[in-house]
Amino acid sequence: MIASVAFRNFKALRSTSLKLAPFNLLVGPNGSGKTSLIQSLLRLRSLAKLLPGGVRAARPHEPGIEFRFSPPHEALTVTLGCTSEYVCDLLQVAPANAPGWPALRGDLAQIRTYLLDHYAMAEPAARKDSTELASNGGNLASVLATLRQRAPAAFAELSTEVVRILPEFTAVEVVERGDSVELALPLGEGEVVSADNVSQGTLYLLAVLALAFDPEPPAILCIEDLDRGIHPRMLRDVRDLLYRLSHPESAGLARRPVQIVATTHSPYLLDLFRDHPDEIVIAQKHGRVARFERLADRADLAELLREGSLGDMWFSGILGGVPDDQ
Repeated sequence: MIASVAFRNFKALRSTSLKLAPFNLLVGPNGSGKTSLIQSLLRLRSLAKLLPGGVRAARPHEPGIEFRFSPPHEALTVTLGCTSEYVCDLLQVAPANAPGWPALRGDLAQIRTYLLDHYAMAEPAARKDSTELASNGGNLASVLATLRQRAPAAFAELSTEVVRILPEFTAVEVVERGDSVELALPLGEGEVVSADNVSQGTLYLLAVLALAFDPEPPAILCIEDLDRGIHPRMLRDVRDLLYRLSHPESAGLARRPVQIVATTHSPYLLDLFRDHPDEIVIAQKHGRVARFERLADRADLAELLREGSLGDMWFSGILGGVPDDQ
């Protein structure tokens, strides 16, 4: 896992660092660096696929991003050198030629990020082996078809979860039509709802289920706007599905955790992490400068938790992480 990220003059993140947990829920106003954190991970993935660049000394005030890692890679530091506050094009590894870099590089190449698009998800997908969900979820039908073929037990568990969370449906089906596959959700008595007639939130939930029951999940998973389109009463199920990845032991799974970075603007979702303040990151923005603050690090945390709803305190501005004029 990535242990920490430090930013220097990268977009609004002028001088801030963040220790990353297995699960990280980011809240904050628009333009406060939540997406910038995910973009930095994407850039790390892209540059990690290339050979490290030549070592050069950073110039004063030059933008850069520094990553440190958990064991067994705690001795490695990876730095992204940036030519401007928006463009990072150089990756440096220290110590150079470290024996652990090839293994770490393989994990970083698996970083996945998602901003789901229900219009793309409702379209038929090409009929082919798809084990990795596309960043917009557009190949969801193909991913589920592959899961049904390669891991029928996992697909059956997924279908059971669909029926539990959405009891109006009796199963989830993947229908093959020529060179394409389509999603369908039976209602019973022969009635079936096609994907283009399924709600936005239902499609997003199916995508989260596909990620949660992936037999070979990535090392790091990022999801923007985790709550988008999903009814507040279903958010606990979404959280628990992702906990299946970040805390596999809680689901009786013997595999390494997936590190998750998710963003939200939902006070209802924030409330679900009241007992896990170490997983909440508040992005604070003042003027054009943003910084990250982990809720568990606040000296007044105990007092805050006695006050009541985290969502209410965030919305009212007590926790910070709101627009300046609020």
